[in-house]
Amino acid sequence: QVQLVESGGGLVQAGGSLRLSCAASERIFSINDMGWYRQAPGTQRELVARITSSGSLNYANSVKGRFTISRDNAKNTVYLQMNSLKPEDTAVYYCNAQISRYSWSARSTYWGQGTQVTVSS
Repeated sequence: QVQLVESGGGLVQAGGSLRLSCAASERIFSINDMGWYRQAPGTQRELVARITSSGSLNYANSVKGRFTISRDNAKNTVYLQMNSLKPEDTAVYYCNAQISRYSWSARSTYWGQGTQVTVSS
């Protein structure tokens, strides 16, 4: 079973930076869209940023100009560079990927286990 393994969360002061990483746990055939979502207590999970296999980008308005998503297709990894962090960015961050595990298999959606990001004021 393919897993998405996340790293890079933690506690940071407002104005600081963090970099999240998410990598597939084994060799796979292809990955289409990859993205990051977040969920704060008592709220619904929301899209933070998304990147297609061709490099097209999509950001939530609340993070535009502060966060940057990128991917390394050779490493099956997606990154989220978060700068100028605010207390309202505090949430559990989840990576998401559309993966075809084998050349003959259909594309499926996979989620990471989540990593906590806490921004103190």
